[in-house]
Amino acid sequence: MAGRVAAAMWAEDTASAGLGMRLVDVGEGTARIEMPVREDMVNGHGIAHGGFVFCLADSAFAFACNSRNQVTVAQACDIVFVAPARRGDLLVAEATERTSYGRNAIYDVTVRRDEDVIAEFRGRARQLSGTIIPSSEDAT
Repeated sequence: MAGRVAAAMWAEDTASAGLGMRLVDVGEGTARIEMPVREDMVNGHGIAHGGFVFCLADSAFAFACNSRNQVTVAQACDIVFVAPARRGDLLVAEATERTSYGRNAIYDVTVRRDEDVIAEFRGRARQLSGTIIPSSEDAT
């Protein structure tokens, strides 16, 4: 189900695709997305603009928290920048559900360049009504 949900979401996600992101893997409560740091993503210090690093982490968070086919949105998010990323780097964001309670959940996302941690992101999610894949298609 997680793969089908991700495919449906990806088909509509022009923001992530436009930033050059690629969905690498998705599972129940998890997702991994990669993004190359392009020339147009570098700030005046010659490093990746933090907003692009946040976008990558946020996209991984979105695919992880919607993986069970329940429409889920961000309630709050924060990020800690650990190290700079530079043009040409390939960043990988890996999201994992930490806990869920009622219609709420907490996810952690680590953004890496190879083995180096670039940022740590925490997202709080809230389930809404509705599904990504219509319930009539669940059985297929």
